[in-house]
Amino acid sequence: MSERPETPLLFTPLKLREVELPNRVAISPMCQYSANGGLANDWHFQHLGRFAGAGLVFTEATAVEARGRITFGDLGIWSDDHAEALRRITRYLKDRGAVPGIQLAHAGRKASARRPWDGGAPLDDSDAEASEPPWQTVAPSALPPFDGAGPPHALDAEEIAAVVEAWASAALRAHQAGFEVVEIHAAHGYLLHQFLSAVSNRRDDAWGGALEGRMRFPLLVAERVRRVWPREKPVFLRLSASDEGDPSWTMDEVAVFVGELQKRGIDVIDCSSGGIGAQGFAIRGRRVPGFQVGLAEEIRRRTGVRTMGVGLITGARQAEDILQRGRCDLVAIGREALHDPYWALHAARELGVDPDFRLWPRPYGWWLDYRDRTVAPDRER
Repeated sequence: MSERPETPLLFTPLKLREVELPNRVAISPMCQYSANGGLANDWHFQHLGRFAGAGLVFTEATAVEARGRITFGDLGIWSDDHAEALRRITRYLKDRGAVPGIQLAHAGRKASARRPWDGGAPLDDSDAEASEPPWQTVAPSALPPFDGAGPPHALDAEEIAAVVEAWASAALRAHQAGFEVVEIHAAHGYLLHQFLSAVSNRRDDAWGGALEGRMRFPLLVAERVRRVWPREKPVFLRLSASDEGDPSWTMDEVAVFVGELQKRGIDVIDCSSGGIGAQGFAIRGRRVPGFQVGLAEEIRRRTGVRTMGVGLITGARQAEDILQRGRCDLVAIGREALHDPYWALHAARELGVDPDFRLWPRPYGWWLDYRDRTVAPDRER
C-alpha cells in the first residue's frame, strides 16, 4: 500500500492569530479605478468574488479619507456607507471559504491623478469640466512626486494626528464590514512611504531627519490600527523594502523599522519595492519572475517576522518552490490572477491536491469532473 503524498506547502493552512487561511495563496490588492464616490459596486463584487479559491483575498488600496484616493475611481472606507457597500463582498468570500482582507491606504502627494489608462497625470482644470476637479494633495514635505505635479501641502503635527485617526476609524469600519485581515499600505510612494523615505521627507522636526523621525508617523498608524483592530485578527503591512537604487532607504533601515512594527503587533510584512518617485504603474526596466521574493526572504531572515512574497509569481510549482525553500510564508498573486481568476484552483489541480474538482464551486466542479470522467482517453481518439 503506497503512502499518501504529502500536501504541498502551498495548500497547507496557515494560522495567523485566530484566523486560519485555508491555503497560502493570497490575491494581491489590485486597483480597479471603478468606484463611484469611493463606494464598492457590482464590478468589485464580481472581480473579487472570482478569486475565492485563494486562501486570502485583498481588496484594492482603499482610501482612509477622500483626499487619500489616487483617482476619483478608487475605493474608500471613510464613512459607514462605504463599509456597508463592502459587506456584500466579505459575506460572499467567507461563504466560499476564503478569508477577506482589506488594504487601507492614503496616496498622499500621489493623489488627485487621472486613471492609468487616461495617462495617470495630475488632474487639472480640464478634468474639472468633466466633474473630476483636482484637489490639494498632502505629504511630509512640499515636494512634488514627479515633473508636472503640483506641490503637496506639508502636514503639520495636528494634521498628522488627524490622519492617524482616519486610519483607526477606517480599521474599525473594516471590522464592521466583515474583514478578517487588514493591511496597512506603506509602499509604492504613497503617504506612509513618503514619510519613510528621505527622498520625499525633508523635514527637520520630529517627523523627519534620521530614521527615528521618518518612521514615527508610520509607526503611530501601525500602533493605532493594531489597538482598534480585534486582537484575534492579524494586521499586515505592505512595505517598499527597496527604493530601486536610491541609497537613502537601505535594508538595514528596513530591518530596524520592521523590528519596531513587530513590537507593535504587526503580524506579516508584504514585501514590495519602488514607487517613491514615479506614478504607481511606472516600469523601471524589465522584471524577472519572483523579482521581489528576495526582499521577503531577507526581511524574514533578519527579523523572524512572517512575510508575504509578491512579484511575477505566475506558476504553481514556482510558488511551491518559494515556500519550500523558506523564502516567505505565503505568496501573493496579482496580475496573473487577472489573466486566470481561478489560478489557485488550477494550482491545486497541478499539484495533485484536487484531482476531482472538489475545491471548485459545485455548479462548476461537478460538470468539470463529469467531463473528465466521460471524455475518452487520448489513445481512443
